[in-house]
Amino acid sequence: MRIRIVATTAVAAGTLAALSAVPAQATEYSSALKIRGIQYDAPGSDSNNCRTGNTDEEYLTIKNYSSGTTVNLKGYVVKDKAGNRFAFTANHYLQPGDYVKLRGGNGSDSDAKNVVYRDNCNFMWNNDKDSIYLYKPSGTGADSHSYTKSGSDPDRNGYITYHN
Repeated sequence: MRIRIVATTAVAAGTLAALSAVPAQATEYSSALKIRGIQYDAPGSDSNNCRTGNTDEEYLTIKNYSSGTTVNLKGYVVKDKAGNRFAFTANHYLQPGDYVKLRGGNGSDSDAKNVVYRDNCNFMWNNDKDSIYLYKPSGTGADSHSYTKSGSDPDRNGYITYHN
């Protein structure tokens, strides 16, 4: 009897250790769309001036990782930890392997150039740390990541890659 208790305890401890080794921000969802990467810190000095600023240099890349399904972004929502949000309100189709850059600032959305603008000149992502959430039109999670400048961006270039 004692051997079974020790073995069960060892298995439970091993399972607990394996679970605690997974970073808290690494939530994995079953979704074709995933956050490919983020340019959370626009190059240069931050300026949210709509005419001369650099909010368009801050972007989130979302990629369709499916092998055979086209996904329409309409209805998907992107949020940060503070609750700032962007909803894709127009049809934007991502073929398998295709991606879109969700940029700050104003501009013309383009399927050909794989870009959608937030039409907002305020920066969405914090330069030191933040969390990114991608929600399906149903409201369920599609992907999420958290970052810190010191822990997630070792070269400190302001860009982090999540899924290759």
